[in-house]
Amino acid sequence: TDLRPLDILSEVVPAGGLASGMRVFKVQGVRGFQLAASQPRALVFPASRLFVHCDRFPEEFSIIVTLRVLSVPAKRNEYVFTLMAEESPSVLVGLRYAPSKLHFLFWSQEHAGGWQTRVTFPNVSISDNQWHTLILAVSGQSFSLTVDCSIPKDVVVETPFPASLSVKRANFYLGNRRRRKGMFTGLLRQLVLLPGADANPRICPAMNFKVATLSVPTILQDFPVKPVSNEVLQYPYETDTKVTLGSRPPCTKQEKAQFWFNASQRGLYLCNGSTWISVLEVKQRLDYVEEYQNLLTNSETMGVEVFTIPNVGLFAATANRYTPPGSAIYKWTDGKFVPYQNIPTYQAQSWKYFTIGKKIFLAVANFEQNNRGQEFSVIYKWSRRKEKFVTYQRITTHSARDWEAFVIDGEAFLAVVNHREGNNHNIDSVIYRWNPKTGFFETNQTIPTSGAYDWEFFTIGPYHFLAVANTFNGTSTRIYSHIYIWLSGSFQLFQSILTFGAADWEVFHIGDRVFLAVANSHSYDSGLPAPSNFYAINSSIYELNITAQMFVKFQDLLTYSALDWEFFSVGDDSFLVVANSFDGFTFSVNSIVYRWQGYEGFVAAHHLSTVGCRDWEAFQTAEGSYLLYSSAKEPLSKVLKLKTT
Repeated sequence: TDLRPLDILSEVVPAGGLASGMRVFKVQGVRGFQLAASQPRALVFPASRLFVHCDRFPEEFSIIVTLRVLSVPAKRNEYVFTLMAEESPSVLVGLRYAPSKLHFLFWSQEHAGGWQTRVTFPNVSISDNQWHTLILAVSGQSFSLTVDCSIPKDVVVETPFPASLSVKRANFYLGNRRRRKGMFTGLLRQLVLLPGADANPRICPAMNFKVATLSVPTILQDFPVKPVSNEVLQYPYETDTKVTLGSRPPCTKQEKAQFWFNASQRGLYLCNGSTWISVLEVKQRLDYVEEYQNLLTNSETMGVEVFTIPNVGLFAATANRYTPPGSAIYKWTDGKFVPYQNIPTYQAQSWKYFTIGKKIFLAVANFEQNNRGQEFSVIYKWSRRKEKFVTYQRITTHSARDWEAFVIDGEAFLAVVNHREGNNHNIDSVIYRWNPKTGFFETNQTIPTSGAYDWEFFTIGPYHFLAVANTFNGTSTRIYSHIYIWLSGSFQLFQSILTFGAADWEVFHIGDRVFLAVANSHSYDSGLPAPSNFYAINSSIYELNITAQMFVKFQDLLTYSALDWEFFSVGDDSFLVVANSFDGFTFSVNSIVYRWQGYEGFVAAHHLSTVGCRDWEAFQTAEGSYLLYSSAKEPLSKVLKLKTT
């Protein structure tokens, strides 16, 4: 059998049109077929169309399915496809699902006495109205199911798949087994047979695992097929459209699905029933960066967090070194940040804004003890009545540097970086889990860290990761920082990367590519000769290699005691800005904005004058795009405006 993908779904679809009993729907931005239960025999074609040179079903193969399944009633089975001989009611090969189960069926005359064999994969949850891609790999007695490129489920059965299964006078039936009972009721986007190979390596490098594509009918692809001859291709999901010119028109339910063309900005917008959504517009390009506001702070600022409280406004929280007066929260008012609230803190290092349901929180990482000798970091809750943040929960920490908030499977977590306890830098940092019954965070897991500075949480497909920036182990900054993966209810070591006084991790995506940048602050090892400059050191960008299942180095950039990376975009362009803090001689060091140049990687585009730069935050308002940097060496932070063309 030829090893090319055999597109079962495309065989049902006539060129430039649809088969009887099929409709196209677009859900969650993805197109799929809905099959009419009243016409099961219309969705059929002879197996000889696929098996042109050989009338035997392949002995080893993969089946790739992308589908969206509605809730399935208990005890109900629905068929994705079947292969049946004309004269027999038996299923030669078939795939069906039930609530929380997937069944693969095959007929084996010689090994099973003429009985049908059913291979069942339990605990397969796809009936959730979401798109999923399934890969079923078959080889002898081994059957493997991969859902959305997650960990495969393997099943070994007594009866192997037949080495010689005849498909003479057999037909493929799409979404049924030649009768209405068990008809597929969801949406089907992809159904491909790949002979002789496990399809996982070909499918799973894709970033969007749930709709990973090997072969999809033309009518379901992002760009419509050209009309046949002079005919106008009609899609069943198309409706009459209207384009309005001139100033912004109203967007209500009456204008839903209508377009507005803004001639002055050369932008095309679509009404979704309440707001105009940009469909096509001339993308802005970054021209230069200008100083916009000098933000006087209570004292030197170790970190800054910009956040938006719905229906209230845009805020910036500065983590200030000294108490009194503590740290401050500023509100964006009339195009500037103005003081809004002061909060007592103790050598605050950073803030983290997060929400749990309708609750709004702001956590501060305190580095020193309070005036009673107690060492706490504090979680504050937004009071809608007072329109202020009020103390909610105190958590014992040890020279805390950073908080990271994240959600896994609907559960909220909060991780703190403990830098040191006394002179001991090799201590545990802690991950807390939100207890919805008590309404407080409780210890969930501890992870050993070494003088750690930063946590970075990120998700890739079905996997969740947490990276720690280890800075100093008591004798050296030349130590490993670690990336952990969430497995079986806890974080487990995934990869270790050698870093040099790592102060920050920044994860970002460019297209389908995933990158992870580390800010290396200085190189020191008590057992090695001193370098000529401890602080002029490469910081590195790593890229996820899915085949190798690890991050590999992509690019080194010379930095000067780098303490932070911030990724941002302007139009179609991507940028990284680094916080250079000290070059070995002075704290007045240029921080640099790097522009993504494709195969060249990141190239320096703008040099920004900074003093002891500690942290960057990118944000947007109706007036434009901005960068905010904090200075750890003077009580002055700055807002910079991105000027575009």
